[in-house]
Amino acid sequence: MARPASDDEMEKPLDPAVEKVRRKLVRFVAINLGLLFAALMIVVAALVYKSFKTEPAPAVVDAGVEIPSPEGVVEGQIVLPAGARIISQSFSGNRVSLALELADGSRALYIYDLLSRRVVGRFVVTED
Repeated sequence: MARPASDDEMEKPLDPAVEKVRRKLVRFVAINLGLLFAALMIVVAALVYKSFKTEPAPAVVDAGVEIPSPEGVVEGQIVLPAGARIISQSFSGNRVSLALELADGSRALYIYDLLSRRVVGRFVVTED
């Protein structure tokens, strides 16, 4: 196989239509790479900003709550109506929600606040 005499013979000028498409493609790639780089820099800047702006989380425990010692646990009592049966319970923050079946067969929701150690809500469940 014969080699060309010079590099000029290998690189012939492109057709004007092909050259126009090539320039558009190069411009498209350059713009997209620039946008990608800018987005990456924004993410890095946000991460650096967040790392310097972190403050310690406030303590969730209020002064009214006894922190259990390693030897024991915090104890309390929730007074329910006579004959009531707990169907389910759910915790959210400092409150516990108790779904009860009362002695007469009706249902009720009791919301108990652990900080104040008292029932803060009673809701009777009825059908419409």
